[in-house]
Amino acid sequence: MALTETKNKKQKTKNYEVIDPFDGQKDLEAKTIRTVGKPEERFEEDALRMMRAVRFAATLGDSWVIEPKTAEAIKKNAPWLQAISKERIREELMKIIMSEKAADGIDLLRELGLLKYIIPELEEGYGISQNKHHIYGCYEHSLLSLKYAAKKEFNSEVRLAALLHDVGKPRVKRGEGQDATFYNHEVVGARMAAGILNRLKFSKKDAEKIVKLVRYHLFYYNTDEVGESSVRRLVRQVGPENMEELLQVRMADRIGSGVPKAEPYKLRHLKYVIERVGRDPISAKMLKVNGDDVMKALDIKPGPKIGQILDILLGHVLNDPKKNKKEWLSYEIEQLGKLSDKELAGLDQEARKEREELEIKQDQMTKKKYWVT
Repeated sequence: MALTETKNKKQKTKNYEVIDPFDGQKDLEAKTIRTVGKPEERFEEDALRMMRAVRFAATLGDSWVIEPKTAEAIKKNAPWLQAISKERIREELMKIIMSEKAADGIDLLRELGLLKYIIPELEEGYGISQNKHHIYGCYEHSLLSLKYAAKKEFNSEVRLAALLHDVGKPRVKRGEGQDATFYNHEVVGARMAAGILNRLKFSKKDAEKIVKLVRYHLFYYNTDEVGESSVRRLVRQVGPENMEELLQVRMADRIGSGVPKAEPYKLRHLKYVIERVGRDPISAKMLKVNGDDVMKALDIKPGPKIGQILDILLGHVLNDPKKNKKEWLSYEIEQLGKLSDKELAGLDQEARKEREELEIKQDQMTKKKYWVT
């Protein structure tokens, strides 16, 4: 369609006329997506237009549909997608993934025969049932996980991880019915996700992150069974910068499984523990001076007196962070060095007590932040 402008010189007015040789206005009103002219010819010119039709259906809003003849032509010509560069396919795929109707877009790719030429591994889960822990099959569960991720406007890495987190299940499934098993599906799935992302020419940085989210989405956490050391190990494996996204994938996984809550108490408690173990401990290492500075200033050898002085200095700095300057601390070291052992021990005890109270207060604030007890 085109808009032309005509001018009336006498009346000094402008008139506009819509040039619409293919009745595009009618299709806009009917929310219909169709090619210009014969669809086969358009797809022969550029096979990526088949994916673009799906993208329009996913991004233009509710009630938009692909015209039947256009849809049939897509099914017929779907194999031509193999001739398109993976980079172009990736770009169209991500536009679908980042749309509000991402899950509908992926399913429409399957219905039109395109998904098998983009992510055939995902289509392997179609019709594969799960076990007593899931009310949906593998493929449907993946779509519902993506649907939740899109609804919550999670980033592209989380959406892709939500879509691919169980991609390994069909290949490791053993048995049928309620007691079917999927041992190591997260390991196999991570390996498959790496292959998919590499094939579609994703950047190394993005691929590594998504693969980690798929690999560790099945982490186990129970407030009474898993200690801080296990949480530290998980953070180290996934990377502290990826923990929030990992929890988002877990929430999408939960909703995709049919449970009512995305973030139960256990996940909130895990967030609390992650923040606690990731916080720098309150210690003398925060000071701008160390034990060597104390020994040099007072001309003394290693001993308990050094630790006492550093504890007292830490107490001063916690009360007033502006005092954490080497000049002020060096002066205070000299003054503390003049005190008797009894006086120093008393100040040290007070400083330790204040530090413990601060640690408790910080912990209470973190618990309140995540609504845990």
